[in-house]
Amino acid sequence: MTLSKFLGFSGIALIALTSGPAWAADGAADGTPDGDRRDDIVVTGERARQDAGAGTKTATPLIETPQPITILTEDMFRAQGAINISDTVRYAAGITANPYGRDSRVDSFAIRGIDALQFRDGMRDIFGSYVSTTSDPYNFSRVEVVRGPASVLFGQGSIGGIVNLVSKAPEFTTRGEIAAVYGSDNRKELLADINGPIADGLAARLVARVRDSDTFIDNVRDDRVMIAPSLRWQPSAGTDITLLGLYQDDHGGSTPQFLPIVGTLYDNPGNPRLPRTLFVGKPGHDRYDGRLLQGTAMVKQRITDQIELHLKARYIDSDVSYFTHYTNSYTNPTDPYIAGSNGRLIQLYSDDKLATLNVFTTDNNVQIKFNTGAGVSHLLLAGVDYSWNRFTERYGSGRDIVDLYNINYAALSVPVIDPVAARQSQKQLGIYVQDQIRFADRVSVVLGARRDHVTSPGSPSANATTFRAGIIGEIGAGISPFFSYTESFQPIAGFNADHAGFKPQTGTQYEMGAKWQPDAATLVTVTVFHIRERNRPIDDPDRPLSQIQSGELTTKGFEIEATRTLPGNYELSVNYGYNKLETRDSPYFDYYPRHNASIWGMKTLPVGDAMSLRLGAGVRYTGNRKSVGPAWTIVTGDNTLVDALAELEWSKWRLSVNATNLFNRSYFASCLSRGDCFIGAPRNVMGTLAYRF
Repeated sequence: MTLSKFLGFSGIALIALTSGPAWAADGAADGTPDGDRRDDIVVTGERARQDAGAGTKTATPLIETPQPITILTEDMFRAQGAINISDTVRYAAGITANPYGRDSRVDSFAIRGIDALQFRDGMRDIFGSYVSTTSDPYNFSRVEVVRGPASVLFGQGSIGGIVNLVSKAPEFTTRGEIAAVYGSDNRKELLADINGPIADGLAARLVARVRDSDTFIDNVRDDRVMIAPSLRWQPSAGTDITLLGLYQDDHGGSTPQFLPIVGTLYDNPGNPRLPRTLFVGKPGHDRYDGRLLQGTAMVKQRITDQIELHLKARYIDSDVSYFTHYTNSYTNPTDPYIAGSNGRLIQLYSDDKLATLNVFTTDNNVQIKFNTGAGVSHLLLAGVDYSWNRFTERYGSGRDIVDLYNINYAALSVPVIDPVAARQSQKQLGIYVQDQIRFADRVSVVLGARRDHVTSPGSPSANATTFRAGIIGEIGAGISPFFSYTESFQPIAGFNADHAGFKPQTGTQYEMGAKWQPDAATLVTVTVFHIRERNRPIDDPDRPLSQIQSGELTTKGFEIEATRTLPGNYELSVNYGYNKLETRDSPYFDYYPRHNASIWGMKTLPVGDAMSLRLGAGVRYTGNRKSVGPAWTIVTGDNTLVDALAELEWSKWRLSVNATNLFNRSYFASCLSRGDCFIGAPRNVMGTLAYRF
């Protein structure tokens, strides 16, 4: 499907968005873990009235926030067949999900063409590179996508935006779910989510997953044990204390195999195309195993009707063993094979790493409501946050020569790991203030400022002051235009090939648009933006496995996001994003796709008195991706993928079948001018049988 046909279909869908009477259930969220909820069905149209704590750190309705924010509920991303966190955001506007294909090691996504950071319950979740495990979607009630810089509230925020995961937390109602899953690649899972009060003012919850699974790459596992217990205590009407625990033990490998472009995207004369399932490592040795422990405490104390205190703290302890082999397609990307070998022999690197990560983060603020005149209300937010992270790494490396079309796996060497560990650490202290001013209950103004101080041994300390300002107001017919200016500041850990520390990455964004909410079941957001950034880390064209920092980059684009709940339990969302990046000082660059578009719809049909059938389907389009290097320019073709759902509910039972990449399209997520390609995930089918009580 071409982009023009896709957009034509989108136009038909947009007509459906604006027609017919509306229906939706009431609901709200506050940016913290789950509050009390009854066993209602959460529908897409609820997005219009939800609050997103990641946008302002306060319970502010989306229609009053001068920034595009998307809330993706568990019901939605489960229906869309999400396996990892990257999958949960693939139907949101302005996002390139899994830009390097499905990756069993990390979650990755780009917002507005810029790599985005991941947060959990409003605190940064991922530090360092390949030193932690991927988060489990089953452990979260929703995912919030904030598009645009977020540094004023979150410190080391991404310039393009952030993804905030909201943990499942105890509720004061007794209910639960037990489920079994079987699917592609011999995937076998047991899941449980059990919740309820255990004493007066005290509730507990347990979320768990056990998985035994292969992947679409030979010899790469995807096994997991995840246990997330939590407690919630309300000793009085004004006090709410939540404790979240997490234990996760993963045994897997690397689905990206970094196969050379010559032999995958391009022909290797005299030889067939390399299999997409090809594994180039040493079976039984290559792995990506991780053990993760997390503990989080959150306190909300209402001091008066106008003053609330919010306290959060988290500690993370992570250990990762990352043993991998990959081909040397980088020294000579246009012809990576050894001369005279008829395009068969190639160098094979081996890297083994043992890494540990320790993180402490805390975020504390006070929220004060007051008025300064008739019809003028304020919500003042003032806070301080602090983070400390330290990771240690021990390395070993080696080199072999293999016949890539007939690998002798038993002969591959195993590196010796250096007993001396490399260490890095970083501390950040931030002070922030924000005032949300509401005029006549129609116009909202947001003003914010932040001061950061970052220190890291071996690097000069970094200081920055960032600002944000925005305004949104309803002018009639449910239309609310908005304008905002935001700044960002992000220290970059690590060194370039010359062992010089990286400078902080900085950026500014201007954005204007409009939100249209004609009724409670509809929300349409249209926005245009202009981002200017400096010091983005990019691949070093002279040393492709090292990084340098870019000069000034400019990204311009626009986005359309529309959701609608139609009569008869029909839900529809349509999204489109365009971004164009221009470089001034970096002739060699890897560009994310300019175009991303998606349509998702679901229909619930009654089948008898106690049974219902829900059918869903979605189409995702990702445009061409270009990578410019010294040797050549590589264009990875566009792709259009189809997902589907069939779900039957009766009494307390649910039987669902999810299919992603339904027609099993073969494609590349991206190929880079440095010499390697990343395989797009093939069709994946999962069947789930769940019992709710």
